[in-house]
Amino acid sequence: MIHSVADFARHVGLARTTVSRVLNGQPGLRPKTIARVQQAMERTGFTPNAYALHLKGKRTATIGICVETLLTPTVVAKAAALQRRLRERGYGSLIEVLEPGGSRRVIRHFLSLRVDAVVFIGHFVDGEIADRLRELETHATPHLVIDQLGIPGANTVALDRARGMRDLVGHLLKYGHRMFGLLGITGTTRSVRDRVSGIESALVARGLTFAGATRSLDPLHARANDFEYGRVLARSFAREKDRPTAFVALNDEIAIGALHGFQELRLRVPRDVSVAGFNNQDICLMPTPGLTSVDQQIQLTADTAAEQLLAMVGRPLRTQPLVRLIEPLLVPRDSTGPVAR
Repeated sequence: MIHSVADFARHVGLARTTVSRVLNGQPGLRPKTIARVQQAMERTGFTPNAYALHLKGKRTATIGICVETLLTPTVVAKAAALQRRLRERGYGSLIEVLEPGGSRRVIRHFLSLRVDAVVFIGHFVDGEIADRLRELETHATPHLVIDQLGIPGANTVALDRARGMRDLVGHLLKYGHRMFGLLGITGTTRSVRDRVSGIESALVARGLTFAGATRSLDPLHARANDFEYGRVLARSFAREKDRPTAFVALNDEIAIGALHGFQELRLRVPRDVSVAGFNNQDICLMPTPGLTSVDQQIQLTADTAAEQLLAMVGRPLRTQPLVRLIEPLLVPRDSTGPVAR
C-alpha cells in the first residue's frame, strides 16, 4: 500500500527528493522524469497529503466558499457554477453554510486548512462579514463577496439589481402601466433597497413618483418568499377598488403564486393584470402564460468571480477594493402585456 511520498517514491523507483520536487512543481527536472511521476500517480491514484503541504507553506489550491443557505436556488446555482469554474482551473472547493453569528468559527476553520482564498455568496449581516474580512486581511488571505454590495473594503462581484428593476418597470411603462403593485419588495436589506432604487429611477424618468405609482400590501400577511405568499397577496389586491394593473415580485416564486391567485379569481393575465418576477428560474416556463422575469446572469457572475478571485491568489492583497457589477437580462414572456383600456 502507498501511504506516503516515501512509499510512492519506492514504487516509482526514484529518490524521494526527486518525487517531492515534481509534486511541488520545482524547476530543473527532466520532462521524462516529470512524466514518469505523473503517469505513476494516474496509475496508482496516489495523492500527496494536503496537510503536509500546509506545514511546508505551500498553497493548497483550495478555495473556501461560504454560502448564505442551500435552500435558495440562485445561491446554490452560483456556488455550483463557481465550483465548476474553479475546478477547471485546478482548484478544489470547501463549502460551508454560514449561519448568523457562526462566521468566525468557519473562517478560522478555513484558515487552519490554509485555503488560498475565501468567497462569500449570498446576503449576510454586513458588520459580521466586515469583521471576517479584517481577519482574512490579517492572515493575508484574499477574499471575494458575491451578490452583496456595500460592505466596506470588500472585493465584490454583484448583480446590478437596480438596473434589473429599472429595465423591468421600463418594460411595463412602455405597455402603458402607471400603477404598480409590489409583491414582497419591502424591508431594509440592501437587495430590497437596490430594487426600490431601480423602480423609483424608472418612474421618475416618466414623471411619476414612487409613492404615487406603487402600492404594497405586504404588512397584511405573515412574510414569506414562496408561492403561497404571492397567492394571498394577489387575493388581497384583487379586492382593492383601484388595484394596480401591473405587479412586480421579489422573486419568481412569489410572482407565480400571485399569477395563480389572480387566475383563481377569474382575472386574466396579462389582459387584466400583468405579473413579473425576478431570477428567471426554470419555473418561469411552468405557468400559463410564461412568466416575465429578470435573469441574474449566473454563469457570467461565476466566470467573473473566478477570474477576479484567481487573479488575487498568490499576490499581495489589494489596497483598493475591487467592485464588478453584473448587468442583468430582462426576459419578457406572455405574463406582461398592454394595460387594459
